[in-house]
Amino acid sequence: MPHNAIRKASLADVPTIHRLIAEAAKTTPVIPRSQAEIYETLRDLFVYDEGDGVRGCCALHITWKDLAEVKSLAVDPAFHGRGIGRALARACLEEARSFGLPRVFALTAIPEFFTRLGFDRIEKSELPHKIWGECVRCPKFPDCDEEAVLIQLGEPTAAERQREIH
Repeated sequence: MPHNAIRKASLADVPTIHRLIAEAAKTTPVIPRSQAEIYETLRDLFVYDEGDGVRGCCALHITWKDLAEVKSLAVDPAFHGRGIGRALARACLEEARSFGLPRVFALTAIPEFFTRLGFDRIEKSELPHKIWGECVRCPKFPDCDEEAVLIQLGEPTAAERQREIH
């Protein structure tokens, strides 16, 4: 998978991002996003595009001076299992490091995906209450079955440095 296939989203990507998130929301607890919301948060988004169209997206949303969220992770079902989601999540973590953010969290129905990236499971109550603003739009609200995961960022681990070399 080419590392340069990940880039910041552009205005032209919005319809595809909207479609990817809408498709993902049908089968997973990804919160649907309107095109207007995607335009408003476009600078949060990364996309995966090898030159033949956007095949995945993921956002890093800064919630406070020391905390950000990885969200809106969606990959075209025809491209599942190719490491695209992992690459997008890593791009978000790299950006969080570049901002000096010490912590990044996600709310997920698939915590194993994130624990393989170095996140730890935590109790949702450990997160600030202000992060729950989007939950009211979720189809599962108030009976959420998602788990909270958190990663403490610092210097890249030896495994991360090794991946960067290859």
